Amino acid sequence: MKEFIDTFLNYLSVERGLARNTIISYHKDLDVFVDFLNRHHIDTLSKTTKNEVINFMLYQKDKGLAANSIARHLAAIKVFYRFLVRERILSSDPTSLIDSPKLWKKVPQVLSLNEVDALLAQPNIRDRQGIRDKAILETIYATGMRVSEEANLRIANVNLDIGFLRCIGKGNKERVIPLGKKAVSSITRYIQQSRPKLLKGKDSEFLFLNRSGKRISRQSLWKLIKKYARSARIKKPIRPHILRHSFATHLLERGADLRSVQEMLGHANISTTQIYTHINKDRLKTIHKMFHPRP
Repeated sequence: MKEFIDTFLNYLSVERGLARNTIISYHKDLDVFVDFLNRHHIDTLSKTTKNEVINFMLYQKDKGLAANSIARHLAAIKVFYRFLVRERILSSDPTSLIDSPKLWKKVPQVLSLNEVDALLAQPNIRDRQGIRDKAILETIYATGMRVSEEANLRIANVNLDIGFLRCIGKGNKERVIPLGKKAVSSITRYIQQSRPKLLKGKDSEFLFLNRSGKRISRQSLWKLIKKYARSARIKKPIRPHILRHSFATHLLERGADLRSVQEMLGHANISTTQIYTHINKDRLKTIHKMFHPRP
């Protein structure tokens, strides 16, 4: 079974061009499923039936996993079995008639404008690391990029003269996103004053570098955001995408159309972008309750 998983993951990488983090997620989910099958003395995929897959989902539910996590596992299993049938490794797909558990869309946590301003004001632009950090935060908020996308941003894909950058997102899909004046200014300062000192005579195709002059990791970017959120005394839970969520919410609050925001975020389906409209509705209800004479 492990060999078939490796073949499947290679297919996702080479033919589908999925992001490395997505492939890692598939790998983890399928390993959990195979371990479950082995514990129930099922040693070949051809012996798997619909009942085993359902029992696996019930087992996860009993462990306390949320519906979203169970649905993610099932999605990985479904894609895996469809691949096996298409490659004629199996003759039938035991998951074909299994529906995903009912999901609810969680409204993402976002920062207020004042909180964003406080966060972006934290880096000390009198030193090279602070200059870099300021450019990183300004770029994420200006573009709504994912943390992983920012970590992989190449300097050749940033055009400061016209204020745009080219982002390579999930599935190697490319999108062009405008940069605001403040982000352009921060990136320019970083390239001129900080980046050469981080490179120390070396060369790198990546825009944002760590202290060793190598590409900064997405984990480091997340820690950076959390550090500055603490120093800004922001009490909200800080997630890697909080500036991305804030970017989308603030655009929609100011009248941006949903389709344009979808394109800038790189969402394949507009229903994913629509979740940010719920935030607007909640905000309107709060304002109504606060100021209407008969709330």
